[in-house]
Amino acid sequence: MTTWDVILTEEVEHWYFTLDASATAAVTGAIDLLEVEGPTLGRPTVDKVSGSRFHSMKELRPAGTSIRILFIFDPLRQAILLLGGDKDGNWKRWYDRNIPVAERRYENWLATIQEGE
Repeated sequence: MTTWDVILTEEVEHWYFTLDASATAAVTGAIDLLEVEGPTLGRPTVDKVSGSRFHSMKELRPAGTSIRILFIFDPLRQAILLLGGDKDGNWKRWYDRNIPVAERRYENWLATIQEGE
């Protein structure tokens, strides 16, 4: 069985370790599904993100939560988790504020992998 590489940026890893036990379990379950299904994973666990300059930016939606993790598959076909947070009560503003941050983190990621070539 082929699995997909899922990479947590340093910021997402730090955020992950601040979660309570139930949120950690939900996020871990969603990441596990992403590792198995890769780019074919769809709703309700993954959805497209509107408003990003990167048309392939998506959000991971752990079951039973308002947690969202913005991610994208890089040119090496790795899922890069760029930003995590809880958009509870802050639905539209959460994206307005966090999509630009995720885009910058992805640009930094791309620069890093290009240096390694």
